[in-house]
Amino acid sequence: MKQHTPVTVIGLGLMGQALAGAFLRAGHPTTVWNRTAAKADALVSEGAALAPSARDALTAGPLVVLCVSDYTAVRALLDPLADTLNGRVLVNLTSGTSQDARDTAAWAARHGAAYLDGAILAVPPAIGTPDAILVHSGPGEAFEEYEDVLRALGESTLHLGEDPGLSSLYDTAVLALMWSILNGFLQGAALLGTAGVDASAFAPFAKRAAGTVTDWLAGYAEQIDAGAYPALDSTLDTHAAAMDHLVHESESLGVSAELPRFLNALAARALADGRGGDGYAAMIEQFRKPA
Repeated sequence: MKQHTPVTVIGLGLMGQALAGAFLRAGHPTTVWNRTAAKADALVSEGAALAPSARDALTAGPLVVLCVSDYTAVRALLDPLADTLNGRVLVNLTSGTSQDARDTAAWAARHGAAYLDGAILAVPPAIGTPDAILVHSGPGEAFEEYEDVLRALGESTLHLGEDPGLSSLYDTAVLALMWSILNGFLQGAALLGTAGVDASAFAPFAKRAAGTVTDWLAGYAEQIDAGAYPALDSTLDTHAAAMDHLVHESESLGVSAELPRFLNALAARALADGRGGDGYAAMIEQFRKPA
């Protein structure tokens, strides 16, 4: 008979509840703790054990998953309980910076715990389904030991490397992509709205265009990694001219031109650096510089 590893989940916001629920559905004995105990009621009714204290939660098993508000809350919770951590594996799915992750990993190591930092690239309802993507970084040995357990949270559960900061970096990189896509859609919807076009009519066009751009990413990545930016489709000079059109169109229609002006300013700096004949991937050199 298969033995299921006990898991502790600390932090029962919407995501924490989803994590604990996924472990329960996978058959893992699950201990939960939250400052507001009532948030555990539904999980307890499903079979979770509510720990009377954070100390009891941490000592309930070898694997502890944290999902709280921020890294300050993580340390405020764990600092007084550092004596309980030796030999345990901490999986921190709290959002923060890569430096937060590295500092917390070093702190955990001083107290004898293996530390995996993680990022959840999914909404709570997707946890435990094939749609959920979770990435982890930190000691590979700890990940391998509990990989099957962590896969209860999502089939796409990946280990990115030994550097505990990698998960946070991937998370923020994906956020940059998300906001860029959403802001571009909102800019376009605002422009078309001046002609009475509903956003719902624009959405399928935007989705198809976004898919086309997505297909360019692998080629751009090769250029970035090689440090060479051939203009395979159009030059940066051509892109900059089109950005001018976007700025002027926005201004003439009374739509905010802040976003296109910013894009135009970045391109202008690249042109000043002599990149006008390169492809658009050469813009990476501007993103690598501090403002």
